[in-house]
Amino acid sequence: MTDRTFTASRLRHPAGVDVLSAIGELDQHTAPQLTRAVEATPFGPDNPVVIDLSGLTYCDSTGITVLVVTHNRALSTGTPFVLAAPNSDLMRVFHIVGLDQLFTFRPTLDSALDLLASPPGAGARPPAHEVR
Repeated sequence: MTDRTFTASRLRHPAGVDVLSAIGELDQHTAPQLTRAVEATPFGPDNPVVIDLSGLTYCDSTGITVLVVTHNRALSTGTPFVLAAPNSDLMRVFHIVGLDQLFTFRPTLDSALDLLASPPGAGARPPAHEVR
């Protein structure tokens, strides 16, 4: 059964970046959908990943845990990883709990794609742990 309050999808952008989109309310009931999308995504130094949060309207601690686990996977595999377009409420939560020091953020999906689509070795692609 699909929860209609949340959808998670993955597409391969022509720029060579896997884009995961999180739309709706990310909580303990819907987090498994994002977890499955992350698990289905190949991670590695030459396969950057962005999670587009522009459609996320709510995120509880379970959802934040999925994002932290994804960050840790990216870090352990050398995958460039960015969170794109978080709303101001979500950024406030990230700041309060200190995750603004852990994640790399970009204000829009396009700016995340511009950063991640840089050719390897060009110096513009962030390491998985860089704070932006």
